[in-house]
Amino acid sequence: MHAPADRSALPVAALRIALGAFVLAWIFGPYQLRSSVPVLIVFLIALGLEVHFFLGALRAPAELPDRDRGPQAVDRERFGYPDDVEDPFEEELDEVAEDVPAPPAARRPWRRFLAGLGLIGALALLLWLVEARTGWDGLSAETRAEAAARFSAEASRIAAKPVAVRCDESGQHVGAVQHADGVAVVGGDLAFLTPERCLDLYRLAFEGELRGSRTGRALAVLAHEAWHLRGVRDEGTTECYALQSGVELGRRLGLSDETARGLMRQQLAENTLHARGSAEYLLTSECRDGGELDLDPDGPEFP
Repeated sequence: MHAPADRSALPVAALRIALGAFVLAWIFGPYQLRSSVPVLIVFLIALGLEVHFFLGALRAPAELPDRDRGPQAVDRERFGYPDDVEDPFEEELDEVAEDVPAPPAARRPWRRFLAGLGLIGALALLLWLVEARTGWDGLSAETRAEAAARFSAEASRIAAKPVAVRCDESGQHVGAVQHADGVAVVGGDLAFLTPERCLDLYRLAFEGELRGSRTGRALAVLAHEAWHLRGVRDEGTTECYALQSGVELGRRLGLSDETARGLMRQQLAENTLHARGSAEYLLTSECRDGGELDLDPDGPEFP
């Protein structure tokens, strides 16, 4: 006789595999996924699921009523099995029942719980290693300071006054909780960018590395916050100005004019996606060549 398969292990394993796949996609996948789903929430959900599974396994299984393994009354009546004759198979059935192991879910709840915690810990360690070695925090303090100074100088050009740009390593100003890539007080002199945007700008300005739409978005965000520092309040207007200033900004950081314009035009085309859930960021019909928001109406190209 074989022990029944522990079917409850299947959904648990499937959830763990799905969790691992999602975290890997979060680390190595598109930025939109990282910006829309804070990874801390994913780990908290995973921990809650493991606790739920663990408590469920600790619950005492419902006791089944004792069953008479001998001939039933209907069998005795039909086949004339004597009541006083000992069941010849009773001893064998008892031995087989003793040999059948308890279901794993009831027998090893701690093993499953620790396995789940081990998976969560391994994913968290992988995330930390990736961020520490390849992220903004992986750069030396001197390099980060030099990069921030360069970003501040570029923002000062757009803001038409001395301003400072900081990369918000603490996450207190921008990032997962605020769902923003940058923030600045209108008319102020200080802006914060997410470390990821700072890293994209650093790779372009210091390493000459172009990362497609990620680089374009980083340029647009820096220019956007610089226009806020200049005193522009309306988000749609600020974004329109930023996409135009982003062309010159990209050139100063090492891009060709054609590449810089291509990136800003891509950002212009993706404005609806970036403004999802925040209608104030949507560009108006005046954000066009010759429109009221055209910073260079006599120029041949827009942005």
